[in-house]
Amino acid sequence: MANQKTKRLFIAINLPKEIKQELLVLEEEIKNSFPEEISEHVAKWVEPENLHITLLFIGEVGEDKVEKISQIIQDSVGCWQKFEVKMNQICYGPPKAMPPRLIWLEIVKNMDLECLAQMISQKALEGDILRQADSRPFSPHITLARIKEWMWKRIEPEERPQVEQEIDLSFRADSVDLMESVLKRTGSEYTIVQSFPLS
Repeated sequence: MANQKTKRLFIAINLPKEIKQELLVLEEEIKNSFPEEISEHVAKWVEPENLHITLLFIGEVGEDKVEKISQIIQDSVGCWQKFEVKMNQICYGPPKAMPPRLIWLEIVKNMDLECLAQMISQKALEGDILRQADSRPFSPHITLARIKEWMWKRIEPEERPQVEQEIDLSFRADSVDLMESVLKRTGSEYTIVQSFPLS
């Protein structure tokens, strides 16, 4: 048991290819708004293929739990219909954090998204996959970049760009995916363990 292999897992909604391409353009625009000498170093930008909405972060679990987690997702999505997800603003996050930790994309309040995330979290708690202490409030967003605090502090306050901008993007969520995150020197690498289509 002690030697059992583990996986670092989370549950997410992945974005369509065309949305990822549009967000890549926005990432480049924001990156170029930082002082030129540090624009490549002030933040770790999320690769387009890794852009997603996290419904639940699970963390390290034994491989023997993967089947149970898959069943929890299947039970949660059940006959859940495909639904529209709208994104309306890019900003620093989380709110009131200073220095900011992220540059993220806010999602318009969406009851389908929130109820689905809540259901998955509740079933994970009931199934002993998640402890109450590890259960975090659902904050729907898409992370575009993780800011490096020490680099941020090197930027004069008046040179720190205002990244806030309104956007109008939307897509239809048609599946929920169980994802594995493998930590590498170059950053996290995400792969789909199993995909669960919405009806």
